[in-house]
Amino acid sequence: SSKREWKPLEDRSCTDIPWLLLFVVFCVGMGFICGFSVATGAAARLVSGYDSYGNICGQKNAKLEAIPNSGMDHTHRKYVFFLDPCKLDLINQKIKSVALCVAACPREELKTLGDVQKFAEMNGSALCSYHIKPSEYTKSPDFCPKLPVPASAPIPFFHRCAPVNISCYAKFAEALITFVSDNSVLHRLISGVMTSKEIILGLCLLSLVLSMILMVIIRYISRVLVWILTILVILGSLGGTGVLWWLYAKQRRSPKEKVLPEQLQIAEDSLRALLIYAISATVFTVILFLIMLVMRKRVALTIALFHVAGKVFIHLPLLVFQPFWTFFALVLFWAYWIMTLLFLGTTGSAVPNDQGFVEFRVSGPLQYMWWYHVVGLIWISEFILACQQMTVAGAVVTYYFTRDKRNLPFTPILASVNRLIRYHLGTVAKGSFIITLVKIPRMILMYIHSQLKGKENACARCMLKSCICCLWCLEKCLNYLNQNAYTATAINSTNFCTSAKDAFVILVENALRVAAINTVGDFMLFLGKVLIVCSTGLAGIMLLNYQQDYTVWVLPLIIVCLFAFLVAHCFLSIYEMVVDVLFLCFAIDTKYNDGSPGREFYMDKVLMEFVENSRKAMKEAGKGGVADARELKPMLRKR
Repeated sequence: SSKREWKPLEDRSCTDIPWLLLFVVFCVGMGFICGFSVATGAAARLVSGYDSYGNICGQKNAKLEAIPNSGMDHTHRKYVFFLDPCKLDLINQKIKSVALCVAACPREELKTLGDVQKFAEMNGSALCSYHIKPSEYTKSPDFCPKLPVPASAPIPFFHRCAPVNISCYAKFAEALITFVSDNSVLHRLISGVMTSKEIILGLCLLSLVLSMILMVIIRYISRVLVWILTILVILGSLGGTGVLWWLYAKQRRSPKEKVLPEQLQIAEDSLRALLIYAISATVFTVILFLIMLVMRKRVALTIALFHVAGKVFIHLPLLVFQPFWTFFALVLFWAYWIMTLLFLGTTGSAVPNDQGFVEFRVSGPLQYMWWYHVVGLIWISEFILACQQMTVAGAVVTYYFTRDKRNLPFTPILASVNRLIRYHLGTVAKGSFIITLVKIPRMILMYIHSQLKGKENACARCMLKSCICCLWCLEKCLNYLNQNAYTATAINSTNFCTSAKDAFVILVENALRVAAINTVGDFMLFLGKVLIVCSTGLAGIMLLNYQQDYTVWVLPLIIVCLFAFLVAHCFLSIYEMVVDVLFLCFAIDTKYNDGSPGREFYMDKVLMEFVENSRKAMKEAGKGGVADARELKPMLRKR
């Protein structure tokens, strides 16, 4: 395959059709699971709720064999009421309290059975068992709700009466409740978030603005982007570290004679927190400087590719919005998946449990629908992400291999989407399935490791972690190879295996360049993310400085910095993808073309300048003039 001629954008044919058919059949199976759940009444039971006898609230029900109190008409009883709402076993997903369908939820606390009787007579909502009349409530306390009956309100859209005061659920989180009640630091952290919510919102908006500004910088001044980012990161890291040390020194010099005894502990916690922040920032700054010192000489090709990537975004501005469409598609699918999962939790046939109440269980082969549904979550999610990679690759390939940019399609992104749908959905399905095959065993091993935590011996724990790590590395390598395979498919319209093999050959022949681009390029994009996080964090420090209790900074700053990193990652991940596609196109271009008549380069002038400079460096290296040129030697082949 390494000798086969590449013919960019000349031929276009359907690829991996059997895998597309397999994916369609799999999606039909996913639809069958949802349809089966709805057809068996799971949707009605989930939304409307059902009582302990299998009756769905708000409708007329059919009689179930061997189930007492089933088949009742609950047309006017639209809400599920639990006699003991604090007896819900959320962990095992079993209802240990009797559930009844009632006409209304008690909005006020009912302290006695007389109050329960009065509520039933006034509202027509019987809160005791169906076979007891309201006039007999005081005589049959065993069939009535546990007193006092807490005030409750119906959950929107799900018709369950939920206690307004959820303190009765404390036993399900006893450790957390105890920790919260006994930990004054956590109280201060939560109060810090609540009092700083406007600042947190403003800083999140600032991170979004900074990310968009960074994209503008990448687009228009990509030649000096690397050095601008380097200087700004140095200033930002030094500035943040210096401010933290200054605040620590200021807090340490502040007089403590006038401090109240109850405030002394808070002051000591604040001083200790500032010292930890300052030391962590110093260590981070030193490590960052060392990495930048090592990487400073290997940026020539990266700068050229960044410059061309900036031009790509000028001609293809819709690329910036690609993460939003992908995120929107993922959210829609995840919402559908969660809805179907909830349906599965209430589907099946009515079966009496040990207490004589009804549970819905699926028997036979259909009980394994859960596993099918989980595999569908992984495969279809990976399929959506792979469609984004193929769309970006197709658009960038069209830009690179179009000599006259005036002949570009009106919307290369839409043209790439059209080619994806018409020809290459099978390739995307196959690539995403390979990632799924690696991800599922890793997730199973992670689940086993979590279940055996503290029980397995050191050898087993080491083996599990090693297997998880190996599978994670394999997944990352396959992700990178898949992305380049999609680029090769976008160029030559070959199937997945052929494209992966062609891309692998190109990458192996340009191993040094791959290492340089993946280290320098990814590192510079990482510096962009660090710049946005540091700038947002520094602004947060300045805005939160009015709070003298420095301990409460940590949670708002963590929230803001995480959001800033996610926003920066969404914007710069597309840029990283464009650079990787450009690199493979550049490697193919330099391998099969040399600039002679009939074999002209497709590349941009900036990349041509890099090629010429590399040739000059190689000639000087041959004379002993440039030591670093030996890294450039494998980049070009003499024709």
